[in-house]
Amino acid sequence: MTLDLTRAVWRKSSRSGGNGGQCVELALHGRAVRDSKDPAGVPLEFDRRTAERFLTAVKAGRFDG
Repeated sequence: MTLDLTRAVWRKSSRSGGNGGQCVELALHGRAVRDSKDPAGVPLEFDRRTAERFLTAVKAGRFDG
């Protein structure tokens, strides 16, 4: 399954540090993520269940570190 992300609204993580660090953007509705330093690159797409699990883990701080 490939999502049509040509008109997606991307939201940069408030924890993205910039300066070449880890930068992540999430497509509206949480179905894809991409590296904000390479917006033309290929995003990682999720099915609905995986996206929900991923967002729950992010909100719980499981990737803080």
